[in-house]
Amino acid sequence: MIAACAVATGPALASDRHDHDRARAALQAGEIQPLATVLQRVAADHPGQVLEVELERDGGRWIYEIKLLQAGGGLLKLEVDAASGQVLKARARRQEGR
Repeated sequence: MIAACAVATGPALASDRHDHDRARAALQAGEIQPLATVLQRVAADHPGQVLEVELERDGGRWIYEIKLLQAGGGLLKLEVDAASGQVLKARARRQEGR
């Protein structure tokens, strides 16, 4: 899996760079909270290991999509308002076979 990420081609890397630039600009403009701040706030109510984080623009609002691995193997996907840190949606999936 890591090797596949490491051999990404130019267009994929350009897209990643663009995404990072957009996120940085939104942070500097005060449109979003820093990811570390949001993760700390989320951890208080939704403990788990962070597996993946995406920052997306949805209907004029910045949303952090956070996937967490919880104790017992459950997967929790959160949609968090990137400006306020408020959890908008939480969807839990249990590990198969449990």
